[in-house]
Amino acid sequence: MLNQTLARVVAIIDTLTEYLGKIISWFTLVLVCLTFAVVLLRYGFEIGSVALQESVLYFHAAVILLGAGYTLKHDDHVRVDIFYQNFSDKSKALVNLIGAVLLLLPVCIFIFYVSIDYVLLSWQILEKSQEPGGLPLVFINKSLVLALVGTLVLQGIAEIARNLLVCLPAKKGVN
Repeated sequence: MLNQTLARVVAIIDTLTEYLGKIISWFTLVLVCLTFAVVLLRYGFEIGSVALQESVLYFHAAVILLGAGYTLKHDDHVRVDIFYQNFSDKSKALVNLIGAVLLLLPVCIFIFYVSIDYVLLSWQILEKSQEPGGLPLVFINKSLVLALVGTLVLQGIAEIARNLLVCLPAKKGVN
């Protein structure tokens, strides 16, 4: 029963993360096009646009901060695996479980704690760019920090459940 529940939690969160990751992946194409436009306008036509330059920064932040959960799901995050690469699947699951519980979740809680006032203040004043011609959406950009926490915690829960499924012995049916 526990195994089925954990498997269902993993499936739901993984589906959500996968969907978000596919959406965010399109942001990279937008990012490249915007960067190309900034360079073309500046060096080809001597036209500068602060809003266009800031939109590049916004999309860059979105790709990194919203894509972190997707990266975690696909195990593409930075890992020093001198010993890990030779571990059994169960040992790897145990290391991942300990890492998620003792490192990932506490770091997410810390990031949330230190950034919540920063983001809320930005929303209270509806913070805008200080640059003339800049985007009036700084408060939304700052909210991506909290979105990072949300996506990482959610995927962290899935990783904990996934690794528990590997570490816990499967219960056999009673005849």
